[in-house]
Amino acid sequence: MATRLTCKTLGSACLGMTMACSAPAAFALTDILETPARETRLAPTHLLTDVDSAGERIVAVGERGHIIFSDDEGKSWTQGHVPVSVTLTAVDFIGPETGWAVGHSGVVLKSEDAGANWAVQLDGVQAAELAIAGKEERAAELEAKIEEAPEEERGDLEWALDDLYFSIENMRADMDIGPVNPLLDVWFENDQFGFVVGAYGMLLRTEDGGASWQDWSGRLDNSSGYHLNAVTRITGGALAIVGEAGQIHVSVDHGETWELRDSPYPGSLFGVIGTGNVNEILAFGLRGNVLLSTDLGKSWNIVPSGASATLNGGMVSEDGRITLVGNGGVILVSSNDAESFRQSYREDREGVMSVVPVSDTNILIVGEHGATVTDARGQDL
Repeated sequence: MATRLTCKTLGSACLGMTMACSAPAAFALTDILETPARETRLAPTHLLTDVDSAGERIVAVGERGHIIFSDDEGKSWTQGHVPVSVTLTAVDFIGPETGWAVGHSGVVLKSEDAGANWAVQLDGVQAAELAIAGKEERAAELEAKIEEAPEEERGDLEWALDDLYFSIENMRADMDIGPVNPLLDVWFENDQFGFVVGAYGMLLRTEDGGASWQDWSGRLDNSSGYHLNAVTRITGGALAIVGEAGQIHVSVDHGETWELRDSPYPGSLFGVIGTGNVNEILAFGLRGNVLLSTDLGKSWNIVPSGASATLNGGMVSEDGRITLVGNGGVILVSSNDAESFRQSYREDREGVMSVVPVSDTNILIVGEHGATVTDARGQDL
């Protein structure tokens, strides 16, 4: 496939290139955080990374700060007013008016008028400061724990403390480069409570609609700082996060605590959705791997997908049909609760990042090609 992909898909390699930015590049990062997205009629045909429904409206986000919306099921598009020019990676609306978008340089944006206008709530510098403060607090707690620990337990605790110190030093050094680390997904329950996830284990929580954020990453069993790629709520109320190296974290108490689940696949997972059935989790990612759990991740089945391309996004239609989309134009559809999938490929073989339903049978997909309305097999209408 072509090469216009984002950190959400390229994972560690793309993030590594981002972190290698020189000082002049840091100024460029600052510039695009302060430069509004350029209005262009070509926005619907450029790279789009995610799409969501805002009531009857459809809102999509993508490169160069582009956010577009459609009120006629994708037949025509209007570009929203966005105060930054960074690539945006994810969007989530809780209803017809209020939604959030996240992206590179740690940006969190909020709209209260159905995607027409957006305001910055958080950037990468502020996110890094939150993360550093959170790690410093955990280091202080660990120091106190070491003082009280039996001699035989101190060695492991001191190693963990050294890892924390090393991580804090690295994050402070990154602050000299600029706000480079991307946020990769966003989920809100209502107009107050939500989470964002991102590179190097970033997990932030808000309880006031994004006016303030708390570093929540210390509540995950992720000492290696693996990238977190997706977060969602599962039917029945549990929350799930997936990421690099087969990371699967589940919370059954509204995100207060999280448990790391054993994953049958050690590679990166880029998406997670529910199936529509209570306590069922569907995770997917590299090489067409699809994992299904019917017990909140305590056990897993690897579902034969027939695909070898990376899977990026998915949805469940009102009739229970599950659709997964990915690189190489692959589209997978299941009508039997993810027990099996039927695969098809778009003729252009360009990568597909996300999907939403637009009718009982048709879907709207976004990706390298921009936004396109297709039938269930990905054939243009």
